[in-house]
Amino acid sequence: MTPALLAAAACVLAVAAGAARGEHPVRGILASAVCGVGALAALALLAPVTGVALPLNRFTGFVAAVLGVPGVIALLVLNVLFL
Repeated sequence: MTPALLAAAACVLAVAAGAARGEHPVRGILASAVCGVGALAALALLAPVTGVALPLNRFTGFVAAVLGVPGVIALLVLNVLFL
């Protein structure tokens, strides 16, 4: 297994473990995924206006779906730091 797949599996397990502690774990995971993908979509739609953009690819989609809005914010911070 590649290190990227191991990191992805660790993220999924950490999110699942955190959601399992809640009252409705599946609803929490789905709500987080929908909010993350929605935030990524809003960012893509507003990119011409704001000038802030993230590339839409498998990695950003995975981060948005698994980590939600905090994942999208982390991608934006990393984009600012490394560009």
